Amino acid sequence: MADELLIYGSYGYTGSLVTQTAVERGIAPVVAGRDSERVESQAAALDLDHRVFSLEYPDVVESRVGDVTAVLNCAGPFTATADPLVSACLETGTDYLDIAGSIPVLEAIAERDHGAEQAGVSLIPGVGFDVVPTDCLAASLHNRLQSATRLTLALDGLDAGSPGTLKSVVEQLSRPGAVRADGEIREVPVAWKRRRFDFGQGPKTAVTVPWGDISTAYYTTGIPNIGAYATVPERAIRAMELARPLVPLLGSRPVRRALSAAIDRTVSGPTAQERAGNVARVWGAAETDDGERVVGRLETPDPYDLTALTAVAAATRTVEGEVEDAFQTPASAFGADFVAEIEGVEREFESAESADVPSADV
Repeated sequence: MADELLIYGSYGYTGSLVTQTAVERGIAPVVAGRDSERVESQAAALDLDHRVFSLEYPDVVESRVGDVTAVLNCAGPFTATADPLVSACLETGTDYLDIAGSIPVLEAIAERDHGAEQAGVSLIPGVGFDVVPTDCLAASLHNRLQSATRLTLALDGLDAGSPGTLKSVVEQLSRPGAVRADGEIREVPVAWKRRRFDFGQGPKTAVTVPWGDISTAYYTTGIPNIGAYATVPERAIRAMELARPLVPLLGSRPVRRALSAAIDRTVSGPTAQERAGNVARVWGAAETDDGERVVGRLETPDPYDLTALTAVAAATRTVEGEVEDAFQTPASAFGADFVAEIEGVEREFESAESADVPSADV
């Protein structure tokens, strides 16, 4: 697969994991980004081709991506990087993937579905942890209960953050929470609701979060009412509730710049040893208006390790021509079993009668 895949943002924390995983699987991607020193150093260390370019000038971006089969974007914040790369890929007939997880980015790419079909291009955002496990679980639940009208997803094990991930969070500070209701994405307060979920280790408290599946799970399943939760320590929940009036201030440009600078100075991401000792868990339930319900759970490797595995698997299958042209979610592109095929992932389902869970409340 030499020179068929270009990884943009290949030298960041997550990008480095993705690139290393690709190399370990016999893939020789082109590494790329705007920092010449870091790109060249990485390329020399891994014996890979490299390209240095920023995203300000469309003609430059098109010239750099036009001769590869697919681009895998690992450069956050995706609010800044996704649009110029998607535009270049549509112009050059290059397939596009990324590891984004924010609702605005995912929705913006979904809106380019028609353009992708016309250009003969696959657009597959969210091929990392932020979407793949929950999207695939949502698809599996829908396959088991196709009349479902409500979907609830919850995550546990999101402890450590890389610089790029935290910067993407900073970019979203001015945004409220979100749910999907009657097919439409609706704003809700931060930490709008709290619930307890059994991820397989006993009940834990979680609060609503604007997870990417508020966008993607709708396209995957067609279920019109979707809510997402994540476990958060009680003190953090209280802080989130108290901070609701400060959301506009936290998202202001000066605050975002200051927080991003602080991240650069103080955050390096979890070590390999820390990742090896961490797992993530996902809980999901689909429910009909009559109260019929199916519940599923996943246990996965550390979110960063899973991102590297799923991103490389998705890119490989895309380069090999397995994906239809158009906007796709991970589950629509690769199937509901995509995540279960990844090493270290365990999956289970419960019948409605044995699932001791409250009804979905979205």
